Amino acid sequence: MALSRNYTYDNVHIRYIKYPTLPFDLFRKYSDKFAFPFIYLFLKINRIKYDTIFAHFTFPSGAIARTLSKINNVEYFLTIHEGSWLYNAEIAERSNRFFKIWYDAAFVIRVSDTDINKLIERGIPSDRVKYIPNGFNPQKFYSIDKSKARDDLGLPKDKKIILNISRLYEVKSHKYLIDAMKRITEKREDVLCFIGSSGPLKDELQSKIEELNLQDYIKLIGFIPDNLLPIWMNASDLFVLPSLSEGNPTVMFECLGCGKPFIGTKVGGIPEIIVSDDYGLLCEPAKSEDLAEKILIALDKEWDEEKIRNYAKQFT
Repeated sequence: MALSRNYTYDNVHIRYIKYPTLPFDLFRKYSDKFAFPFIYLFLKINRIKYDTIFAHFTFPSGAIARTLSKINNVEYFLTIHEGSWLYNAEIAERSNRFFKIWYDAAFVIRVSDTDINKLIERGIPSDRVKYIPNGFNPQKFYSIDKSKARDDLGLPKDKKIILNISRLYEVKSHKYLIDAMKRITEKREDVLCFIGSSGPLKDELQSKIEELNLQDYIKLIGFIPDNLLPIWMNASDLFVLPSLSEGNPTVMFECLGCGKPFIGTKVGGIPEIIVSDDYGLLCEPAKSEDLAEKILIALDKEWDEEKIRNYAKQFT
């Protein structure tokens, strides 16, 4: 059944409803139909009245918001977080499945600026579309002494630590990071790469690590509890996200908020944020050699962490 958390900001009262979902990659077409009854019954049983709906992601949340808005005659607002590959595919295919959810929203937010014109060209009025990037909570993600962070986590102080936190899905492209680490360890041995989170590719990735004899250099550490995320960020030297597709990853802003350089791919809204080599380095997606080169450059570079933190302040 759906669960609810309540927040109040000034005169705005927010009910945040969590609901059961199906694995999105396998059941995308049915995800909203599966989740809708739980939300509808929860609202009905608890007699919850609302003036507007705010949805994040087109599916399933946007689709559910559209249905609820028609039933109760209220507006809904939508932030499109979908990764660049899915977003561009839906635009190119002129998919009504996605477009009708975008078009019927009272207002649409996209987390990548370069995508705004695509929505307008598809027929959404320009006064109903706005670019707002993701951001981070500065009360949670801020600078902590690296040595203390490593003590807290029991990590060595004589290693360069590379951190990746992303679900173990194909689109997050961990296999290219593993291949890149093979190249990196041929150049230097003082590196440790920690991959946090869980997902269906865990066994496959572990096998690849063992096949390349990288057990001493790459550790799959599983899900990282929310309270430990800032400590892991601060314990690292670099944050690496080799995704094939992104909208505008929140973890990028969190890493910058801790003063850590971001090494990533030229996808989605990432190049709109990493606009200077002072904040990170970007490579082409699915190119392990390019990724390895950028990581090696980053490992040798003296980063100005205060400059990175000051830059990140605009994204709180």
